[in-house]
This record gives sequence, C-alpha cells and structure tokens, in this order.
Amino acid sequence: MTVAAISTRGGHVTAARKSSSRVKQERPLRIGMSARLMHEVPPELGFRNKSLQYIEASLAHWIMAHGAVAFMVPAVTHDSPHAARHLKVEHVVQELDALVLQGGADVAPETYGQEPLRDEWRGDVVRDRYELALLRCFLAQKKPVLGVCRGAQLLNVAFGGTLYQDIATQCPAAHEHIDVDLYDQFEHDVTFIQGSQLIDLYPKATQLRVTSIHHQAVADVGKGLVVEAVSSLDGLVEAIRWTGDAYARGLQWHPEFHQGRHALIDSSPIMLDFLEASRAEAMRRFDAGQEFDPRPPRAGLRLTT
Repeated sequence: MTVAAISTRGGHVTAARKSSSRVKQERPLRIGMSARLMHEVPPELGFRNKSLQYIEASLAHWIMAHGAVAFMVPAVTHDSPHAARHLKVEHVVQELDALVLQGGADVAPETYGQEPLRDEWRGDVVRDRYELALLRCFLAQKKPVLGVCRGAQLLNVAFGGTLYQDIATQCPAAHEHIDVDLYDQFEHDVTFIQGSQLIDLYPKATQLRVTSIHHQAVADVGKGLVVEAVSSLDGLVEAIRWTGDAYARGLQWHPEFHQGRHALIDSSPIMLDFLEASRAEAMRRFDAGQEFDPRPPRAGLRLTT
C-alpha cells in the first residue's frame, strides 16, 4: 500500500510517495457443518436407490451472516470405501476451523447404552458414529464445537451423559417442548444459570425466550459438562458447556431460527462468541506456523439492525 503526499512547489503539484508495509489479506473462518442423513429417500424426490446428505439452510446462513464460510462435511459410509481409504477424519478436520452439529434425527439410545422405549425412538446410529468421530477429532485438535438441538444432545452423550428418550413419557410433569403444527413458531422461556458464561454474553437478562422443537432432552449430564441454561417452567436442561481445554457448547433451542423475531433471544452473541474462539485457536496455529494458508483468519462480523 502506498500513501501519496501532495506538495506545491513553484506553482506545480508534485506527489511524494511513501511506502508502507503491505497489509496481509485475511481469510474468512472455515466452519464445518455435520450433515443430516436421509437413508431412505421418498420416490417423489427422484433419487432412486440413493441416500442423501444435506444441511438446513437457516443454520448455514446464521454462520455466513457473521462473516464465516460454512462447509458441509459429508459422512463417509459403507458404500464409499475409496473415500474412507484415502481421506481420514483427521484430514478433514485439519482443513477447518470449527464444527457445528446440526439438529435432526434422534440420537440412538444404544449410543448411550440404553434400549429404545419405542421403535420410533430408535434414532440414527450411523449418524451418531459419524458425528461423534468428527466431534472428538475437532476437540482433540482443540478446535471449537457448537451443537444445536440434537447436536447438544450428542455433545452430552459424547462425554458419557444420557438422554430422556421422550420428555412426555419420562418427565410427565414437564411442559410441552414440541408442537408439530407450530414447529419453529413454538416458544418458551429459558433461565440462564448464575455464573455461567451465557450470563456474560447476555448481561442484561437472565431469562429469555427461545424456539422449542424437541421431544428428547439431556438427562444425566456428561462428565466435564456444566449446565448453562434450563427451561424456566420445568427445569429441563437447555444449554451445556464443556469445561475442558477446548470450546464446546450445546444449545437445545434453535438460534438460527431467531433472526428477525424480536420476541426471541438475539442469537448473534452466541455465534460471535463461537467465532471468536474459532479465530483465537486458528491464530494460535497460524502464529505457530501450523497453517498452510498464508492469510490470517478474519474475525466474525457483528450484525447491525
């Protein structure tokens, strides 16, 4: 970059250029998103004898609205032996700065050592194994993980916790946490636990309103996890955080559905906190010469309203 200094001598304008050090171009943070798996595709979609892997757009847009780039990380399944042979989970994780675990299918009870109480709560053990491998590898490399809905439940299970397979069945005194007809318009209040880091993100309020779309919930809290928020009406766990040496947070609600809904909690502080942790770890690797990309990572962008 050059700076032109303008001076006038004898009626003529001359420019003296001063050189300054060139500012390095920054790169956006690269955020991996675990895929939702559709093992049996409805015929009307046109994918005969195929399975699908996909992301929900609102979650990707929540990440991208804050200046990061979202990448879906496909699961390597039994029908892709060559991919499994040539590209290990560690190789994928090395290329990304952080991980977001999506919502979706139930976590399989067998993943946390139980039998399903009903057949429809059998869950998706294939997805469990794929996401647990990703989660553990990201944390092993000290890269942040954020779990949303199912992702929060899986985070709990990863650290030895258990789940209520169905809130209405196992917690009959609890209020409703899902309404099929209202879907993402169904809401309830959560209370932040005093002393939790969520209090630091929302210093002006301890009780805020969120979406609610889940029939399962955290039961026994996993080792090394702390509860950061509970449902205001029945005390069910709504947010957890790992106290280990890497960033890992789980939210039972869907912050990506809150955009433009002023009655609900502003989800930007949560994403910015996640991206700040992602950039801090990326900068540590960058300064240590562990990054192949010569561009330093860029901080997340704060939304303006």
